[in-house]
Amino acid sequence: MSEIHFIVEQAPEGGYIARAVGVDILTEADGLESLHAQVRDAVHCHFDDDKRPSIIRLHITREEMLAV
Repeated sequence: MSEIHFIVEQAPEGGYIARAVGVDILTEADGLESLHAQVRDAVHCHFDDDKRPSIIRLHITREEMLAV
């Protein structure tokens, strides 16, 4: 695996939640900068050195509600 993808959503209580696609990794943080560090740490903990992906892609989503 050369890349790993995360779907990032804003948490209802504030901050962000990142879920890996196809891999059982979940992490959260208060801000985007700290989320970057948390995601890197989670990937390093989950994979052995020889299996670790070299690229992490974050797909940041945002939900909006509009009145009709």
